[in-house]
Amino acid sequence: MSELTTVARPYAKAAFDFAVEQGAIDKWLEMLVFASEVAKNEAMVQFINGAASPDKMSGTFIQICGEQLNEHGQNLIKVMAENGRLPALPGVADMFAELKAEYEKEVTVDVASATTLSDAQQDKLSAALEHRLARKVKLNCSVDPTVVGGMVIRAGDTVIDGSIRGKLNRLADTLQS
Repeated sequence: MSELTTVARPYAKAAFDFAVEQGAIDKWLEMLVFASEVAKNEAMVQFINGAASPDKMSGTFIQICGEQLNEHGQNLIKVMAENGRLPALPGVADMFAELKAEYEKEVTVDVASATTLSDAQQDKLSAALEHRLARKVKLNCSVDPTVVGGMVIRAGDTVIDGSIRGKLNRLADTLQS
């Protein structure tokens, strides 16, 4: 997996830089996500990993994608096919999405709570997290009965455990040491 990440990074960066230059970040993300789904299709995976020539591979891929790819998206597919990099297309789409979020100073935050959060609670939490993380926050809320009370917040590598279970675990660790 790390090899595909290494392979995907320069393509994602180049596509992102071009998209920023053209002012078409959302359109490029849409194209890459669609092409990524095509590349994940079982029949397409076998075709990509087969012995087809790069021209035939890119032509078939572009034909399947149809109107979803503009001229520049088609060029990216051709270049990736020529270099034997089409299997890395899902990684390119994922990295492009990460670059977009970084560019727009946006972060998706997963919130697991014992009960469903009201709109007012979500707004208050979102505002507090935007202040703490210095980014626009998109909440992804879920109910997890194992939390017991409070909530567990995950934003990338940052985890804020404000659950009762977490507090009890920390108290137990403190008492045992």
